Amino acid sequence: MTFITRLAALLLLALLMSCGKQAELPRLPSTATVLAFGDSLTFGTGATPETSYPAVLAGLIGRKVENAGIPGNTTADGVARFATVLDETQPGLVILCLGGNDFLRRLDEAETVGNLRKMLDEARSRKLPVVLIATPKPGFGVDVPDFYAELAKEYSVPLEAEALEDILTQGALKSDAIHPNAEGYQQMAEAVAALLKDAGAI
Repeated sequence: MTFITRLAALLLLALLMSCGKQAELPRLPSTATVLAFGDSLTFGTGATPETSYPAVLAGLIGRKVENAGIPGNTTADGVARFATVLDETQPGLVILCLGGNDFLRRLDEAETVGNLRKMLDEARSRKLPVVLIATPKPGFGVDVPDFYAELAKEYSVPLEAEALEDILTQGALKSDAIHPNAEGYQQMAEAVAALLKDAGAI
């Protein structure tokens, strides 16, 4: 291997490592509450309450996880209730998973991004760490919009961008076209738990 080839390989490795590195999170005390905020994917539609991803996540990370998912919520609905839910739950960490209903209703993407930004701004104003979960956009397949990664970079928050895309492309992990089943939610919870550990929260 020539010097140039070796240098190119090292640069590529460094680039790949930097691309895969998540933003860091503060350590989450064992008494802290995690707020899972979202729509039906957070609520657990397609499974029982005990097998929703927040319920499974609580067992995996040893922290209380408050399920604040409301089926049918758009990002605008999320903005309308976000501050109130934060006041009520006083979380130490927020997991934000919204956007799917905006896509299903074909709402303007700029509006979706603006609403997510409002919630991220609200959390930032309270110095609350956030994890962002990307929701795939339905079409001929499922595809995660680029704006989730852009927001994660802008706000320096960890992003889980692969779990739902992977789950919703596997029939054995779905209860219907747009919702996981219990096994799918288990995998979603495991992905979020792994992210929290990698980011230093757990």
